[in-house]
Amino acid sequence: MKKNETIVDNSNLVPIQGLGVAIEVKNLYKNYYPIKSGEFAGLGRPAIGDKSNPVPLQGLGVSFEVNRGEIFGIIGPDGAGKTTLFRILTTLILANSGTASVDGFDVVNDYKEIRKRVGYMPGKFSLYQDLTVEENLNFFATVFNTTIEENYELIKDIYQQIEPFKKRRAGKLSGGMKQKLALSCALIHKPSVLFLDEPTTGVDPVSRKEFWGMLKSLREQGITILVSTPYMDEASLCDRIALIQNGQFLKIETPENIVAQYENKLWAVESDNMHKLLIDLRNNEMTKNCFAFGDKHHVSISNEQMTIENLKEYLMKENHTNIQILEIEPTVEDCFMQLSQK
Repeated sequence: MKKNETIVDNSNLVPIQGLGVAIEVKNLYKNYYPIKSGEFAGLGRPAIGDKSNPVPLQGLGVSFEVNRGEIFGIIGPDGAGKTTLFRILTTLILANSGTASVDGFDVVNDYKEIRKRVGYMPGKFSLYQDLTVEENLNFFATVFNTTIEENYELIKDIYQQIEPFKKRRAGKLSGGMKQKLALSCALIHKPSVLFLDEPTTGVDPVSRKEFWGMLKSLREQGITILVSTPYMDEASLCDRIALIQNGQFLKIETPENIVAQYENKLWAVESDNMHKLLIDLRNNEMTKNCFAFGDKHHVSISNEQMTIENLKEYLMKENHTNIQILEIEPTVEDCFMQLSQK
């Protein structure tokens, strides 16, 4: 994918998509390593081909759509490819192959138009730390040829929480205040699509809850939101989610449907020796998978005939004491762990 060298006037362009789709991605692939290196880091997955071929096969990319007015979550661990995807969709980097459109405009050919229409809040606080809250907001409003007064109603609920500190330098704000300022700056030009890359990382639980309340309010105003997070508990706050690992999507669904599709019985198990317990549970032939979750181990049972008493007897033979086993409902995190093993 290469940008056109000819300067094109996009002022009269109209979206190429239907009214129902805000973001469309087809086979998007990005590898930060050279194609012939044989290594991969990025988005999608490398195709398996003959290494002796002088022209290696192009990678296999990811595909998905985000509906207008939807909160769509990209859920996965660090290094999974979330930031790479966001940088491609906000026209900051180019993919190796595949296509993508935002608000109906192609991310390569129409990148200038996209930059007018989207708001982007990167994972790292990137505002001017030596400018005050008010100065930062005025700066971004000026960049987009607008004013704080013109779009104040859009950011009012968010900005009012930090307005008492408008003369404070951004670098001196708390984590939660920085987050609110960054969101205000991303919204000041009234974008139709908002990209939030891990906006709640490193923020206290109270501020996280407040932030998601703000996103719900923005969705009600018709703004499409693509948000990434490593926190599995935030998945339930999205309309739909894509679970991502190693650059690949494992599943795209509503959080409720992902949980409903969990395939096996799930038990929470604990004993006096949790390290040995994890090893013994994984060695049991009836265990499909087992992972540590806080102070318990979550065990997915492959044999429907297996009972809690059967497992307790097995663990007692392995010299475990104070054994507790409870059947539990799966969470998105349990589903992610199971899908990642396939």
